[in-house]
Amino acid sequence: MQTLIQLGATALQIGAVYILFSLGLTLIFGVMRIVNFVHGHIFAVAALTVAYFLPSLVEGGLSAPIAYILASLAGIVAALGLGALIYLFGFRYFQRDLVGSFILSIGLVLLLDGVLLHVFGGAVRGVPEIFPGRVSIAGAQITVQRLFLCAVALVMAATLYWTLSHTKLGKALRAVSYDHEAAMMVGVPYSRIAFLGFMIASLLAAVAGVLLAPVTIVSPVIGTDYLIKGFIAVIIGGLGSVPGAILGSLFVASIETFGSYYLDSSYATLAIFGMVIIVLLFWPKGVLGRG
Repeated sequence: MQTLIQLGATALQIGAVYILFSLGLTLIFGVMRIVNFVHGHIFAVAALTVAYFLPSLVEGGLSAPIAYILASLAGIVAALGLGALIYLFGFRYFQRDLVGSFILSIGLVLLLDGVLLHVFGGAVRGVPEIFPGRVSIAGAQITVQRLFLCAVALVMAATLYWTLSHTKLGKALRAVSYDHEAAMMVGVPYSRIAFLGFMIASLLAAVAGVLLAPVTIVSPVIGTDYLIKGFIAVIIGGLGSVPGAILGSLFVASIETFGSYYLDSSYATLAIFGMVIIVLLFWPKGVLGRG
């Protein structure tokens, strides 16, 4: 029983990052009807910026938490700047064009792979633990750093859900996701809403990047694995569905965690892809469909 509780806690920690990642993907698809493969690079820029600046700030005399806050702000600004450039000079011209946006995404992935390698180098970087220590919850041992990650992810997901449900911006985002032409006919400025939706998604990826940097090894290709897992999560949950993205993320994290412990990491990966095939066969729009 103790092992099951510990594995459940680990799955929640991993799922917290997947949730932030997949919420951004599903928001972009819901509003713009495009598949954004560059989402992983926005995530990577935030994590790399933290890994690049934080050690220098600590050596300069700042405490680790203050240095982490400053490095995280720099990472989020850099990631949002990249997101704005990608939208204004790329995806803005391919909205609701699945084929065109797919080709553009592939081109941008190749371009940004080279840029990140040139700017940050190919070496992996480690970020020191910012919040040391462990806590025991129901017998499960969780590091304070990962608990902080889960808490921020929960707040971000709840804020996004509340924004979509109760604010004028959220209602506009939901309106264009259902029928953008009807929304425009009643006065919703589609171009502005699409840009804001893209930037909110970029913010989610950036926050995921700065949260993950202290608990893993950071490299220019760090976004690739999370991009794949994020897409799998939204496919299982349902493209365009916020609850589906959360459910799919927790499902992928659970299979990965329990499968790796009881079987092997390779079997866990096979189980995830097997689950995708089953979902596509029986629920082509995902378990929760489009919400």
